[in-house]
Parts: sequence; C-alpha cells; structure tokens
Amino acid sequence: MEIPTKLRWGILGAARVNERLMPTIVEASNSELVAIASRRPGAAAETLAKYAPHQQGVRCYDQPEVLLADDAVQAVYLPMANHEHAEWAVRALQAGKHVLCEKPMALTAADIEAIATAARERGLTVMEGFMYRFHPQHARVQEIVRSGAIGEVRYARASYSFMMRPARRYRLARDVRHGGGAMWDIGPYAVHSLRWCFEQDPVAVTAMAKYVESGADIATSGVIDFGDGRRGHFDISFECARRSEYEITGTLGGVKCHTAWQNPGDIPVISWWTEDGRQCLEQLPVANHFRLEIEHFADCVLNGKPPLLSLDDARTNCRTLVAALESAASGRTVRLDA
Repeated sequence: MEIPTKLRWGILGAARVNERLMPTIVEASNSELVAIASRRPGAAAETLAKYAPHQQGVRCYDQPEVLLADDAVQAVYLPMANHEHAEWAVRALQAGKHVLCEKPMALTAADIEAIATAARERGLTVMEGFMYRFHPQHARVQEIVRSGAIGEVRYARASYSFMMRPARRYRLARDVRHGGGAMWDIGPYAVHSLRWCFEQDPVAVTAMAKYVESGADIATSGVIDFGDGRRGHFDISFECARRSEYEITGTLGGVKCHTAWQNPGDIPVISWWTEDGRQCLEQLPVANHFRLEIEHFADCVLNGKPPLLSLDDARTNCRTLVAALESAASGRTVRLDA
C-alpha cells in the first residue's frame, strides 16, 4: 500500500487567521487544501478567492457539517470562535478527522479531556495551534539557556498586545466565562511562552484585569509562580502598542526574543547578555512559523509521530489561564498544585 505524501486539509471557518494560514497550507510540501467551510453564506468562497486565488479544485461549503462529511478531508484546521473550539474539535474527531485547533483549544480542562478521549478512541492526532513555537528563533533561545551562559533561570517576562481596532471589537463581545477578552485571545501566548521559559508546570497565579461592559477583559497582568522563587510576569492588552516579546533572566545574564509573532519576511532578532560583559545581538534566518507548524502536523499524521505540543500541554495551559482569570475576578492568588 502506497503511503500518502500529502495530508488533505479542510478549514472550519473563514476567520482572519486564514490570511496567514491558507497560503501556508497551499505552499507546504506535505499538505493539500481541499475544502473550506463557513456558516456565513459565500464567506468560504470569498476567503479562498482572497487568500488563495489561484488554488483550483477547493470545495467551498456554507455548512461546517458538510465539510466534516467530505471523505476527501483528512484533517481540519479549526479557527472558529474560542467558545466553539471544544465542540467542533470533538465533532471533527467523531467524523474521523485529525484536528489542528487554533488556541485556546478549549475553555476548560474538562473539555480538553473530552477532546483527548475522542482522539484516543479513534486513533487520531490533535494539537493546539501555537504557531510561534515552530519558529527556529526559539530553539536558539533554548540553546543559549541550556548552554549555561545566563545561569539558572530565575525570572521571565512576557508581553503581548495590540491596539484594538473597531473591526476587531467582536473579541470583546463575550464575557471571560464564554471565551471573550484579551486573556483568552492573546493571553494563551503569554502563559505558553512563560511555561516554555521555565520548562515546568506553574504552582500558582496572581492576576489583575481591566474589564469592559460585556465582562471581557481588555487588559490583564499577573505573576505565575513556578516554585522556589521562580516567577513569570505577564501583561497582555488590547489597548497598548503591538508587542510580542519575552525575556528570560538568570543568575548570570539574560536573553530576549524581540518578536514572537513573526510576519513572512521579518528578520528575527534575539539578544542576550552576561554579567561578565558580553552583549550579543543575533539576526536569524527568515522563517514562516505557520508553514512550519502545518508541515510538522502533517508529518505527524502521515508518519505516525507524536506532535510537539501534547494534549497535556494544552490542558496545563488551559488550567493556568482559568486560574489567572479566577485570580483577577477574586483578587486572590489561585493555586494550581492543590
């Protein structure tokens, strides 16, 4: 039996992320775009025409259920609204499709467990879509840390923000319990990158937030306790200039990733320093982290490999986000190790 060389993708939703996502599926060496669906009449066809105008033979559906019934689709990318991720991930798995789900995978750890059960029962692959982790610049940061150049990691800081334009106010339409606000939108990046900096699970979270009338947070800041005095500080906001950076400080120096949200063609820059006087600024090769993510997931499915980001990773990230929101609402520290 001939082993397929390309994974056949369907996209469940006409979300803005398709601007980056759709061309990378088309360009990926081991992937093929075969379908897209949206509940807005005509939106799937419009999205295809806008972001992949020369792609032929892609089926456009006005009902996501029809895409899930398409036998040609092997895997789906799921960029629906945050509160819909868990339901549609399970539905896709039940339909026999592998799932790459836009972050956050779900709003509760229980929902992620349901996704894990559905995937396990059918032998399917699921991964949360943190595209930034596939950019080679983070491997270079990790190499510097693991070399011992900056000593033992003690603190980290993550800042993710952009000014909310009127056309994107829908992100604030729902309260935090239903997936609205900055913490569920860009907060997953902050939590995930801090967890990656320390390479261990957090034990407690303390946070504070600014809310809008809907009950969504427009900005949240906090501290994640990783034990033994190791802390990660985060600030995320829809009312600050665009940032996507993290910085790690150790006992002998520090290292900074200046831009985690890399656009195609951007030149990645990281900097690091040590107490003995070394100051280094490194420019790294251009890379498309969306394409690398798509190719990684396709390789995992086609060759039976485990994905870089596990469901345990998704579960821990979700629990930390929920704890941050609970802390901001209650004004107290929320423990994760109880």
